[in-house]
Amino acid sequence: MLQQTPVARVEPVWREWMARWPTPADLAAAPPGEAVRAWGRLGYPRRALRLHAAAGAMTSRHHGRVPDTEAALLTLPGVGAYTAAAVATFAFGVRTTVVDTNVRRVLARVVTGAQYPAVSPTRSELAMAQELVPDDPPLASRWSVAVMELGALVCTARSPRCADCPVAQLCAWRAAGHPAYTGPPRRGQAWHGTDRMVRGALLAVLRASDEPVDEVALQDVAAAAGQRERCLDSLVADGLVEPLSHGRYRLPGGPEAT
Repeated sequence: MLQQTPVARVEPVWREWMARWPTPADLAAAPPGEAVRAWGRLGYPRRALRLHAAAGAMTSRHHGRVPDTEAALLTLPGVGAYTAAAVATFAFGVRTTVVDTNVRRVLARVVTGAQYPAVSPTRSELAMAQELVPDDPPLASRWSVAVMELGALVCTARSPRCADCPVAQLCAWRAAGHPAYTGPPRRGQAWHGTDRMVRGALLAVLRASDEPVDEVALQDVAAAAGQRERCLDSLVADGLVEPLSHGRYRLPGGPEAT
């Protein structure tokens, strides 16, 4: 849930989710559409389907428990290198390297003296991160969360609080006088009028209904007809929406019309 979504938005959804499905087996027993519904407006809703599939895999292959090694975590649907490393170190104290946007920004400034890291992670950047992780597993886990929090709360992207930074005296970017970023343009993600916005609006209509929804109701979503149809087709292709007979749609695994 926290991937590409702020903590403040995630926390209330996470609390409701854990109250409803406290174990992987509980989630796996629910229809996948209920996971999409409970995901709400966190964004990137395919994550809900992947989490549901991962819960099924944990239930069938790991006796309903979350695997405690990176190798086993990587076999779960939708789990990539970052998620596997984060779960392994934060939940099980494994010494590994957790590199997210915040960590990359901190290391770019403190170690290399750049305002921002490269657009995509490089091999040298990952090697640098690995070298900096302490050898002691418990300390390595604390290190990882500390650097992530430093980037999220102090060494922020737009308004870094250098006066409050505990490593300011070690920071190469500060020592160099805070030189401006000179790399490729860093474009923010547009939202209004995009397919992502329309897909979200279509899912909102379906989440709000316990019954299948007629295509006529989906036409109320503000978008050009061609874009709306394209976005609906993409939701079907992604497994987030199931088409039914007579122009009706539902979340995956939901009830038929009564």
